[in-house]
Amino acid sequence: MRELLYSSACNSAVSVGLLSLRLVVGLAFLLYGWPKIHNPLAWMGPDSGMPAILQALAAVSEVGGGAGWIAGFLTRPAALGLCCTMTVATWSHISNGDPFLGPWPAYEHSLSYLAVALLLLLAGPGRFSIDAIVFGRIRPVSIGNPSKTPKLHQ
Repeated sequence: MRELLYSSACNSAVSVGLLSLRLVVGLAFLLYGWPKIHNPLAWMGPDSGMPAILQALAAVSEVGGGAGWIAGFLTRPAALGLCCTMTVATWSHISNGDPFLGPWPAYEHSLSYLAVALLLLLAGPGRFSIDAIVFGRIRPVSIGNPSKTPKLHQ
């Protein structure tokens, strides 16, 4: 289960990049979701055709996922929820005939956020996260003489 929530496969430089991505895009999701969470069942309006439960799930995934990414806590589950939300958002734009890039509405932003969510789902949060502290493995590593008491590190 730990491996699903955290993997220490990336080095410190990559972890700094993942941290900056989590902070910036996490803040964007938190700010996009904040007004939605105040009217979670009808933030799209009565004529949207989107079921109320999907509107609520989108609001929760944006606020909760954004906060989770900022903290680096439950990053992969948050990324899964945001992947779903951004897939629906992108599909809605495409099915409405919106262009990829251009005057609003366009699906450039939702597809870009989907790509970020997919990256964080696959790569995880990096070393600089609460996930690394909570779910990371502490391995004994000997320095110098292996018969001496090992130093603990992540």
